[in-house]
Amino acid sequence: MCEKLTSRRALPSLNSLRAFEVMARTGSATLAAQDLSVTHGAVSRQVKALEAAMGVRLFEGPRHRLRLTPAGRDLSAGLTPAFDALDAAVRQVRGRAQIHLAIHPSLAVKWLIPRLPDLSSALPEADLELADLAPQAMRLRGADLAVRILAPPTAEAADVDILAENWIGVVHAPSVAMADDLPRLVAATHPQGWRDWTAVSGRPPVDGPLRRLEHLHFVVDAAVAGLGVAVLPWIVVADDVRAGRLTAPFGFVRDGGVVAALRQTGEPTMRERRLIRWLKTQAPPAP
Repeated sequence: MCEKLTSRRALPSLNSLRAFEVMARTGSATLAAQDLSVTHGAVSRQVKALEAAMGVRLFEGPRHRLRLTPAGRDLSAGLTPAFDALDAAVRQVRGRAQIHLAIHPSLAVKWLIPRLPDLSSALPEADLELADLAPQAMRLRGADLAVRILAPPTAEAADVDILAENWIGVVHAPSVAMADDLPRLVAATHPQGWRDWTAVSGRPPVDGPLRRLEHLHFVVDAAVAGLGVAVLPWIVVADDVRAGRLTAPFGFVRDGGVVAALRQTGEPTMRERRLIRWLKTQAPPAP
């Protein structure tokens, strides 16, 4: 007599589980989309498909203030370590010759990439791969290190290697006369720049109209082009100030933050430690 065989119920789509895990970890479909390099709509569709497949609600509340349901919290608690373990297993088999560095685009464009030729000569064995780090993200799955500017409380974390103190200042093109009615350039990824400047310098902001751009490196280029005045970190404008493309009429002041490398997977390898030491040497001296 043949024994009846039964199969385990099939798991939901791996893509939908991954989309949910990243959305649960980052707190929004927008940040999850940035992490996964897909559209906001793609993340939302995957999560809805997962809810339909499982027959439970995983998020609740208004669209712009979603929170995990009890079922969502339970699922997230199991998925995050599972995906971390998958990532660690794949990287172990591939080997650790390549270093994956997640970095804010503006830091990459205005600071790191121009210095990579020196990395090739200083660490010829380094095989560095860069990936975009979302504005508010502290980690990117698959990355060995993440580099970003950190506010004071986060800078004290144990898994942070400080590369430099963060200084901010008002900058504009030398061809533009400093005046209170100059347009204020603001990055969507860093809207608090003028507020921070007022807090640490004691100087009031200029009263000119706001011009919003997407990234800090867009703001840098707009300031160089004479389109307005901006508050920017020293590390992203140091080259332009030294070259005379930008001027800082009030100098730069420390804001209490740091430029830091965040270790993503526990103890760094020898290659990662050497890269961190090299990154420290590339940070511009204090203004």
